[in-house]
Amino acid sequence: MVPLSFAGEEWLLTEGRALYWPRENALLVADLHLEKGSFFARHGQMIPPYDSRETLERVALAIRDTGARRVITLGDNFHDSDGSTRLEDHACGMLEALTKAVDWVWITGNHDPHMEARCGGTLVEEIELGGVILRHRARQGETRPELSGHYHPRLQLKIRQRMIRRPCAVLSANEGADGKPSGRMILPAFGAYTGGMSAADPAILKALQPADRIDAVVPAKGKLARFPLWKAA
Repeated sequence: MVPLSFAGEEWLLTEGRALYWPRENALLVADLHLEKGSFFARHGQMIPPYDSRETLERVALAIRDTGARRVITLGDNFHDSDGSTRLEDHACGMLEALTKAVDWVWITGNHDPHMEARCGGTLVEEIELGGVILRHRARQGETRPELSGHYHPRLQLKIRQRMIRRPCAVLSANEGADGKPSGRMILPAFGAYTGGMSAADPAILKALQPADRIDAVVPAKGKLARFPLWKAA
């Protein structure tokens, strides 16, 4: 885990694509896309059906490593709203154990707007916690501190003739409505079967406006590596 300054306090960004909020003792994860494998199988694309187990194992490890007492997901928890009905017994048991062990809050996303919390947890569309807005998709024009997911950002670099792609967070900085420094962050997708889009994609840069600057950030060898994506003229 590496420290990250955001919304006037220190957070921890994990190697496993999660964000830990020490003040709230909360772990934030975006875009789990549970049961994506079974969704594709329904449509004739037979891929291994164990993505939910793998994703939930990673959540459990992140809870253990951070000591979090709360988990807040940032939408697209299941690949579709019926995904919770397809969880096999083992994966459902894993999820029930997690939702009983911590205070678990599901923020719904565009993939699962009508999901049911069949294995525990509380459903909300978005929440405000400690002065930070938590929602699935960044809202263009938002000037308050905001955490979101949706875009599955990835950093793309060419090094020694090799194209390297790594999940990353995208962080904007700007002056808030009250004149104090503010910012917004889009988290990388956490799920086992999640692809991604370039962190510099115009859709991401547009979603984070207004901003003075926008950077991609990734943990690297115990430090936070920052890569500029956009800066106001």
